[in-house]
Amino acid sequence: MKKGKMAGIFKQAQKMQEEIMKAQEELEEIKVEGSSGGGMVVVTANGKQEILDIKIEKEVINPEDKEMLEDLILAAINQALNKATEVANEHIAKKAGGMLSRLPGGMNFPGMNF
Repeated sequence: MKKGKMAGIFKQAQKMQEEIMKAQEELEEIKVEGSSGGGMVVVTANGKQEILDIKIEKEVINPEDKEMLEDLILAAINQALNKATEVANEHIAKKAGGMLSRLPGGMNFPGMNF
């Protein structure tokens, strides 16, 4: 491979890395919700997959239905985290601006699902 072409590839990879790092920082500001029980339990997460808030309607708070409430919370959390993962992957791919597909030899980055 010619020296100039290799330098161009490295420059492109460096720019992509900068864009991805910036996108990862922005993930903290992206918020998604997961809900269960018809909205009786709502969980808010950010793009970094951190749980920010849990709202539970008082109608589902019943000591006899503790197991059901736990299931609703778990379902809402899992939905929120799945959405956060999906949004994060889309956001980073968008920020990379298609540069990932232009890297030679199918290069990829560990932990990035594009």
